[in-house]
Amino acid sequence: MKPEDLLLIIHPAIAVVSVFPLVGIVTYFAWQTRQRRLQTLQGDKSKIPATVGRNHLKIGKWLSTVVIIVTLLGLAYPIGKNIISNKLWVANPFQVVFILLMYGLTIISVVFLLRAQQKHWRAIFAILAGMAIVVLGCQDGVFRRTNEWYWSHYYYGITVALLMIFSLAIIDNIYQDRSNRWRYIHIILNCLALFLFLGQGYTGTRDILEIGFYLRRP
Repeated sequence: MKPEDLLLIIHPAIAVVSVFPLVGIVTYFAWQTRQRRLQTLQGDKSKIPATVGRNHLKIGKWLSTVVIIVTLLGLAYPIGKNIISNKLWVANPFQVVFILLMYGLTIISVVFLLRAQQKHWRAIFAILAGMAIVVLGCQDGVFRRTNEWYWSHYYYGITVALLMIFSLAIIDNIYQDRSNRWRYIHIILNCLALFLFLGQGYTGTRDILEIGFYLRRP
């Protein structure tokens, strides 16, 4: 295995080791939290421990953060390869600096999003992080498969990352809204994210084979 191959599989390896196990754990705690809430509303004494809600929240934050990190790593390989192949630090140094700034903006925005208390700051940092990820995804070298966007690992991945950022942004809204509107929005969007995660498993494997094939063409 060449060094280039090792760099190529960092993104999927971390996804398999961290993201997918966390998806299973978060989904389990989400179901348990839902069942406990329904049992309590019916006046029954639930055997499900009250800690499931806190566990769901904690692991959910871990999942959202890891997904964003894995997304940045997935974009780093093709963007970095394009920079090196075309010697952009000579041909277009501004673009290289801009890309580095976008990575820094994403990381800083997510850190502040996790710490923000006021709604307007959560919205600002979520928008900044989402915009930075979209801009990075539009860089040259990224394998997008735009002609098959409905079955594209790239579009699935960007959508999931944006959903995770949105989930982080509305956490406090969920617990403060007595009408449960934000809770239902959270449930619907994360069910969509779950299906996209399943699609990621297939499309990611397919793209690794396809990208590897093109890398080895004479």
